[in-house]
Amino acid sequence: MKFFLDSASIPEIRQALSWNLLDGVTTNPTLIAKEKAPFDSLVREICGLVPGHVSLETTSATAEGIVREGQHLSKLGQNVVVKVAISPEGLKAVKILEESGIKTNVTLVFSANQALVAAKAGASFVSPFIGRLDDVGHEGMLVVRQILEIFMRYSFRTQVIVASIRHPLHVLEAARIGAPIATMPLKVMEALFRHPLTDQGLKTFLEDWGRVKREVVDGASEESGRTQQPS
Repeated sequence: MKFFLDSASIPEIRQALSWNLLDGVTTNPTLIAKEKAPFDSLVREICGLVPGHVSLETTSATAEGIVREGQHLSKLGQNVVVKVAISPEGLKAVKILEESGIKTNVTLVFSANQALVAAKAGASFVSPFIGRLDDVGHEGMLVVRQILEIFMRYSFRTQVIVASIRHPLHVLEAARIGAPIATMPLKVMEALFRHPLTDQGLKTFLEDWGRVKREVVDGASEESGRTQQPS
């Protein structure tokens, strides 16, 4: 399973890289805006750091506009994937971009039907938003299961990026059902390391080791004192 970081923050990307977990990055206009940096230079830096795909989102409402944006975005890095919101115009643009060799990621997917039409349009990736589905009382992971079943049955090459991940359990569930990619915030990626029993165990080990070192130092001091006493 590949781990993507859902962020446009250079420090966060560097942190994920230091853990040897980062396979790619997904961004959106909101994440980009938070960085308060020139768009093109920020994206080029991200693309230079990340070993895998970097998803960059388009904002136009027409196929022509999306294609123009996608063509520009694709020039900012060889690993760029153009994110396109699911819509009839979006899927027109997806077909054009894919046929020109530009990978696409169809986003804001909330149903298996939406993923199906995106795959038929030739999208390289689809991103079902499971957290947002959970927020409104639907089972987000059920949609992912349905998408994976459909893609396997019809041999679609479109890959599923499980998105809008809220917590480590989402990552676990996605891995158990065979989702190829999960994209998550840094706090969720870091939480994959954590467990209260591990934290307690490390605390106990360090406390015990501290006592051992003190005993060694005290013992050495006593021995030194004895050997220095006059006979």
